[in-house]
Amino acid sequence: MTVSHNPLRPFGRVVEASGDAQISDIPVETLARWAVESRVLVLRGFSLLKTQEFADYCRRWGEVLEWEVGEVVDLVVQDDPKNYLFASGDVPFHWDGAFVESDPRWFFFQCLDATPDAGGETVFCDTTAVYRDVDDATRNLWSKISLTYSTEKLAHYGGEVTEQLVSQHPATGLPVLRFAEPLDPNIYKNPVSVTVDGVEKDTEEQFVKELSERLHRREYCYDHSWRKGDILIADNFSLVHGRNAFSGPTNRHLQRVEVI
Repeated sequence: MTVSHNPLRPFGRVVEASGDAQISDIPVETLARWAVESRVLVLRGFSLLKTQEFADYCRRWGEVLEWEVGEVVDLVVQDDPKNYLFASGDVPFHWDGAFVESDPRWFFFQCLDATPDAGGETVFCDTTAVYRDVDDATRNLWSKISLTYSTEKLAHYGGEVTEQLVSQHPATGLPVLRFAEPLDPNIYKNPVSVTVDGVEKDTEEQFVKELSERLHRREYCYDHSWRKGDILIADNFSLVHGRNAFSGPTNRHLQRVEVI
């Protein structure tokens, strides 16, 4: 097996294999290093795994987070979804595991099927770069901010959680941002509300709006267009992520596993 490395912009990496390649052919330590360096690591030319094999492989990286639906979550557009994740519209920025006790360190996807040119790109924002580029006054303000998120538990997550806006990456020590965008109940099923502690009450909405706009700047975001057969490993601490709306009917089927 030989592999080629191709950088993505503004961050990320595609590792493409030639020959009959398995993800297990590359040591976990090597893939983890590449994923930390790249934030988003896309593997192409590697065989997809059966559902239980996928969970078992991810267990090599650490403890696999188990939801009520199991260790592997199937992400497909549903006709009558209870949660916006399974609808065809956009998914605003968030980090995985916001409503569980232990934040996942990694999240893994494998793409079993995809519809070309149908939208639905997964959008990743590198929050380490966002923090790096702000001035000292903004960093000082952010260091005092905590946000409380709440949503009804209708799918595989929900509840209420309070998080500091600025946290620290467990491997690199770099500052990262923990932020999820509020969801308008008139637009999204299972909406998320956000309150801010650390700013004046009458400036909460403006603070959230400006932070959201900053995170969406193109110099900080990579949009991943899925291909059938893609395996993707993402650094859940460095990133927040979301999804563009689908532009038409889609048969896309992703499977996701999260590792603590």
